[in-house]
Amino acid sequence: MPMPPVQRTIDAVWRAESPRLVAGLMRLVRDVDLAEEFAQDALVAALERWPRDGVPDNPGAWLMTTAKHRALDRLRRDRMSADKHAQLAHELDDAHELAHAREQAALDDEIGDDLLRLIFVACHPSLSLQARVALTLRLLGGLTTDEIARAFLVPEATIAQRIVRAKRTLADGKAAYEVPRRAELDERMPAVLGVVYLVFNEGYGATAGDDLLRPALCNEALRLGRLLVGLLPQHAEAHGLLALMELQASRMAARTSSSGEPVLLADQDRTQWDRRAIERGLAALEHAQIRSPRRGTYTLQAAIAACHARADSVEGTDWARIVALYGELAEAAPSPVVALNHAVAVSMLLGPAAALPLVEALQDDPAMKRYHLLPAVRGDLLQKLGHHDEAREAFTLAAGMTRNERERALLLSRAGQGARR
Repeated sequence: MPMPPVQRTIDAVWRAESPRLVAGLMRLVRDVDLAEEFAQDALVAALERWPRDGVPDNPGAWLMTTAKHRALDRLRRDRMSADKHAQLAHELDDAHELAHAREQAALDDEIGDDLLRLIFVACHPSLSLQARVALTLRLLGGLTTDEIARAFLVPEATIAQRIVRAKRTLADGKAAYEVPRRAELDERMPAVLGVVYLVFNEGYGATAGDDLLRPALCNEALRLGRLLVGLLPQHAEAHGLLALMELQASRMAARTSSSGEPVLLADQDRTQWDRRAIERGLAALEHAQIRSPRRGTYTLQAAIAACHARADSVEGTDWARIVALYGELAEAAPSPVVALNHAVAVSMLLGPAAALPLVEALQDDPAMKRYHLLPAVRGDLLQKLGHHDEAREAFTLAAGMTRNERERALLLSRAGQGARR
């Protein structure tokens, strides 16, 4: 049964607004679980009222106002200490005082954006790097636990445990919600960059659902990336990440057909690529390389994306340079996903027979057991080599592993092509 229009609207609004909602509430109540609970209360209220009263003109503001009121009611009902109650009630009740408090806070901290500020806060040094990224993706990236697990290539239960432990650690830490000063920003940057990148990736290729792309997530990640560059202009990897996202985002319009089906890189109409985004990406890449002679992981990935952006066709792409860059990336940050991408580049440079052993060597890696692109790439190589039965099996396996309906349809279509030969 199709979802009612109002329900679809609420779902879309919640996807877009929940990170900001949690960020704003965390700044007020300074408690992760309370912020999430009040945000959920606002969602429940929207589900009850909007079908009856209509969607408000500014749904995000409506949700925030409702969440604040629910927070105040809860704080009163739970009889919090008089001092804390008075402080929070004052902030929640008086919009003018709240605005003034935010202005004062902006003078004291260097970040200035609620969402970015809370990403830095949640990336506290008391947490492991993996826990910081998992928590901030859950709270502020708007990703589900399952989506985060797939991004990390680990079981969902592992991510759930990381998030619970991270919340507990922050709750027990007296300085958990202090905004870091400039001297502390560099220490937290790797996790912050990781969060922004994974948010962008979820927008660029949705883990699940009916659509391949979630442009709002890409746009939000780009916005945060630009803020990071402005905040720390000498940080080479901030420029590298921004370059990577700009260059990847330049292809968005060509990645799907008019009806939403995925379009593979080889079949994309490159006249649809956004030239201004490419120019911004190449400029950011140049800034990154100027600031550090030793290229980091985001700068290396941006350099790979730049090879695609500069080429007028797949055949005209500098695959030798891409293979070399993936080799450099594998040394800097070895991972099975990098190895798989390297194998794809090898196939374009030397042919599918040279790449197939590299791909098959990854099949026993535990991290790749749930990664649908491994059998998808293997199927592509087998198909090019004329092994159509094996290719069909690989594409069918990949289709069964993905939770994105558009990707599943494409993979099943490719499996069917092999069966018809």
